[in-house]
Amino acid sequence: MATVDYNRVISEIRALSMDDQLRLMEEMADLIRRQTASPRSRSILELQGKGKQVWQRLNVGQYLDEERSSWTG
Repeated sequence: MATVDYNRVISEIRALSMDDQLRLMEEMADLIRRQTASPRSRSILELQGKGKQVWQRLNVGQYLDEERSSWTG
């Protein structure tokens, strides 16, 4: 897939007639609606490994003991 230069596209859009700009806008709105209409299902497994750097700095056993002791007051 070729890389598209945003500024070049904008320049070409400005060169279009008003009718063509409106038609393009309607087509883009339709495209975006179709892409966002049915979001794909997500999995909890996508979170695997997120935030692991936080746990590298902590003593997990000590952290769990402190959390458990806070439950009982």
